[in-house]
Amino acid sequence: MRATVRDSIAIFNPQGFLDGNCASSFLSIDDIEATIALKVDMVLVSLKKVIFFNRNGLDAFVKMFTKVRAKNRITVGFCDYDKKKYETIIKFYQDEVTFSLFKTQEIAGLFASTLKNKSKTVLLYSEDKSQRAAMAIELHDNGHNPIISPNYSDFLEKSANEKAYDIMISDTYLGQMGQKIATRVTGNAIIYTISSFLDAELANTFNIAYHNNSLNVGFRLFIFDAYKVVAMNIHALNFFSRLASSAAEYNATICFAGLTFEKTPLTFKETLEDAGIMFFNQMDDILHDKELLKELGGSSPAALKNKRVINKLTVSELPRFIDATVLTIEMMTNSQAVKKYAQVHAIEIPDKADKIASSIGFYGDMDGMIILVFPQEIAKKACELLIGEQTDDLELVLDSLSELVNIIGGKVKTLLADEGISVNITLPRTYSDIDSLLEITANRKGVQVELEFNNDKFLFFLTR
Repeated sequence: MRATVRDSIAIFNPQGFLDGNCASSFLSIDDIEATIALKVDMVLVSLKKVIFFNRNGLDAFVKMFTKVRAKNRITVGFCDYDKKKYETIIKFYQDEVTFSLFKTQEIAGLFASTLKNKSKTVLLYSEDKSQRAAMAIELHDNGHNPIISPNYSDFLEKSANEKAYDIMISDTYLGQMGQKIATRVTGNAIIYTISSFLDAELANTFNIAYHNNSLNVGFRLFIFDAYKVVAMNIHALNFFSRLASSAAEYNATICFAGLTFEKTPLTFKETLEDAGIMFFNQMDDILHDKELLKELGGSSPAALKNKRVINKLTVSELPRFIDATVLTIEMMTNSQAVKKYAQVHAIEIPDKADKIASSIGFYGDMDGMIILVFPQEIAKKACELLIGEQTDDLELVLDSLSELVNIIGGKVKTLLADEGISVNITLPRTYSDIDSLLEITANRKGVQVELEFNNDKFLFFLTR
């Protein structure tokens, strides 16, 4: 089958029925490889002319997607479907959707690099908060203006005003481009999902740079969702032991949820417990116990051997970090920013009352951490667009603040890429009190900038 290529997006158009018997006759790995040679950004299979499909039929395509993505690092997935088809695909693959889903080819185009900076006002909704944030980041990266609906009723209400938006996004999912296995959950914990038989390959697939930078940005609780793990060998045991040892330097906690030892020696569990790893029968045993979450994931000073200082490269890129922050918060608050001062020293927050904060890390060609400190009222105002209404619910504001900082991180990533500097970003970490933040940033020097929006002040801090 030959693909239709437009704006660096290759679309394959099968027709009729897709099941295990006929799917491979529609498309082969050779067809995809020949298309990639045309220098495309995306390879998508359109479901517009597909009357029926089942899991076996889709699996034939997904297996090819997996090979192509691992080799070429391009976006792969499906497009042109209705809500019923979308829900069916999500149900088939649940938490293992490693490919992308674009409701229309037009929506896919918003995420293509060839259509960057052709600014569109986009109304965006996804039931999955992390997907909302991820899509907002990508849209920002590509020069678009996303308007985020916090719930489906808000999306329906806003979408009735069709002239207000160039395009509306729903029933869309950004798949994993690499080994992105982390998801932020309540209590500032990071969950890693692992499955099957764990062996030496774990060290190759686990994103250790992401993990280390999550530690640096202030995360202190890491949970391995191990319900689907069959067993592990000595290589995996050694990997987790090393991970626990490095976590101890940050006073961080590593937990396993749902791991059984039916096919793994119980001595392995004893070894991991001796290394400081905790075990829980169910994820809910951790996530539904707020006191335990607070105890395990609370901020604590890191006993780091090597204190890192902010370097010349990071300081030289300060304008781009400020631009990303200002552009995002101006959009959220509909106000103009004024820079009051910029100084290099350890973070200083003389008045800690009624303030909350969030941080996000970046790593790659350069590394460091952005910290934003808000008076609660400014945070509420900045997050009102994400929440969809005014609220005094601090937990909801913190949750939305992390989405806002995620967008800033995505914007930073784009602005640095324009300068030829490649970085990845961590998930954001939020702080309900400033003392917790100061424990994480103890003795770290950085650039502190005071910004003002309509006479409301907040602090920006860039460090390593």
